[in-house]
Amino acid sequence: MSPSDDIEDSSAPLIEHLAELRNRLIKSVVAFLIGMIICFTVATPIFNFLTDPLCSVLASRGQDCDLIFISPQEGFFVAIKVSLLGGFILAFPFIANQMWRFVAPGLYKSEKGAFLPFLVASPFMFFLGASFAFYVVTPLAYDFFLGFQQFGSGGEALPGDPQTAAPLSVVFQGSAQEYLNLTIKFIVAFGLCFQLPVLLTLMGKAGLVSAEGLGNVRKYAVVGILLLAALVTPPDVITQIILFVVVYGLYEISIFLVRRVEAKREAKLRAEGLWFDEDEDEDGQDEASDSKDSTPDAARDPYGEEAFDDDPLLEAFDRDADGNTDRKDTDGKDTGRKDTDRKDTDGKDEDKPK
Repeated sequence: MSPSDDIEDSSAPLIEHLAELRNRLIKSVVAFLIGMIICFTVATPIFNFLTDPLCSVLASRGQDCDLIFISPQEGFFVAIKVSLLGGFILAFPFIANQMWRFVAPGLYKSEKGAFLPFLVASPFMFFLGASFAFYVVTPLAYDFFLGFQQFGSGGEALPGDPQTAAPLSVVFQGSAQEYLNLTIKFIVAFGLCFQLPVLLTLMGKAGLVSAEGLGNVRKYAVVGILLLAALVTPPDVITQIILFVVVYGLYEISIFLVRRVEAKREAKLRAEGLWFDEDEDEDGQDEASDSKDSTPDAARDPYGEEAFDDDPLLEAFDRDADGNTDRKDTDGKDTGRKDTDRKDTDGKDEDKPK
């Protein structure tokens, strides 16, 4: 088989995967366009539903809920934006199914069982966050914004004669497109914030984060959540506190879920005999170090003293050293004699007995 044949055989699966991905994307786009067309036909009722928070606040103030178009094409673009949002919501189950059917064949059975709950929980948490933004945060935000209106009966008078001058009124006459943009911003931002438990739990299951690590960076998370609340919500203290409490609660829930994932993983590894406690490892290392310290130096050192106990050269050296040491007699005088062989002038050995 030639090298070109090897390349063609190895590239065939990749081409098949790309072709399958193309088909899945085409089906997803078609489903999105169908959902968009359906929502375009009912764009007005959907827009009226989205204006409910604003109309409720205006009604509580005794005002009419009036939105205006500041450009001729604004009404068309409002309908398009409503259709985009509604079409994505309608087509999301089908799009998620196409994503799952593309990824699932490459996963093991255990991985499928681990990933599928997150795929189901993600849209649920997004809708929960969007509902929280629409029914709780948005009314509070618009109540705060509309508090800056001033009416003619209580506002400042125009310059001139107070008897003839008309009172100044600064009332809300909002653009439909601007209102829709701000409302969608709230919905999407809170929907993404509510993905925090799903994301951190999935990362914990993959071993990328741990409950202990998330707990150690809690103070940094608090600062980040405060910054997020300041950027996403209007400059209203009540709304910012609500968002901070909710997102921080989700962070603590994430730590709890990651801890549960770690406990299940530990229990599974213990059942398989593959889990080793760090305490046990430290005790084993301490015992090994203690046993090592109690071992004689000669047993650890291959060149210790006991290795040369039977060496005749060292024995002769020890005897010679003992003979050369200075010794004193009982009178405290130094004999000054050495055991070396010396001969006198007559050629006799002094060490021989007389």
